[in-house]
Amino acid sequence: MNKLLSLFLLLSTGFIFAQATDDNEINITQTGDTLKLYIDQVGFGNKIGGNNGSGGSVSSMAITGSSLEFDLDFTGNQNVLFGPVIADSSVYKLDFTGDSNSIDWNIGYIGSADSSDINFDVTGSSNTFDLDQGYAFSAERLNADLILIGSSNIFDIDWEADDITWDWEVTGSSNNINTYQKDGSQYMEVDLTGDSADVDITQVSGTCVSGAGNSCASPDAKLTLDITSDNAVIQINQKDSANDS
Repeated sequence: MNKLLSLFLLLSTGFIFAQATDDNEINITQTGDTLKLYIDQVGFGNKIGGNNGSGGSVSSMAITGSSLEFDLDFTGNQNVLFGPVIADSSVYKLDFTGDSNSIDWNIGYIGSADSSDINFDVTGSSNTFDLDQGYAFSAERLNADLILIGSSNIFDIDWEADDITWDWEVTGSSNNINTYQKDGSQYMEVDLTGDSADVDITQVSGTCVSGAGNSCASPDAKLTLDITSDNAVIQINQKDSANDS
């Protein structure tokens, strides 16, 4: 069974449930503030928004507004989430349960992305995640949390924002995590358990923009690591923006 659902949302609350079939597709175009969007997808090969860059058939997802709330829940294998988001003062809750899922999501692709709160909860293996915030313009204030249970996952996460708090807890073997923080004050706390981990961390502190808050008055980078792993490769780069090359 193949289902295609296209949504055009304006100043509303959306509840979407895609039943446990294969190849469901949800395309979203949203403009407006204070949207609450809840999506629950169950099955194999489902897609939400955007072309995944490998010939996928889903049209572009475009979400624009402020004070948005996303609660996206995926259960199954080989599901795809793709698309740009332009939003301030928004909350993102993403739950993935399954294997070989893919996410390529950009918050602030061509506009603002201030005051974001992002929570990832992932259980599964061989998943690929590419997440960016502040892609076009450096953002202000970001709080991000990741809980990952599983093996052989690949995470590539870039945060470009003033005043970032980025905490992640990973349990499982052979996970590959590449994360980059830039601008203002950077705080990261890592709790990693599992063998053969490959971790690359870069923190670039910079000059705070107006309105970034007192915590960004003296830009710096702080990192706390708690690692239990055999055969791990950990690379850490810390520098200020004047020496970013």
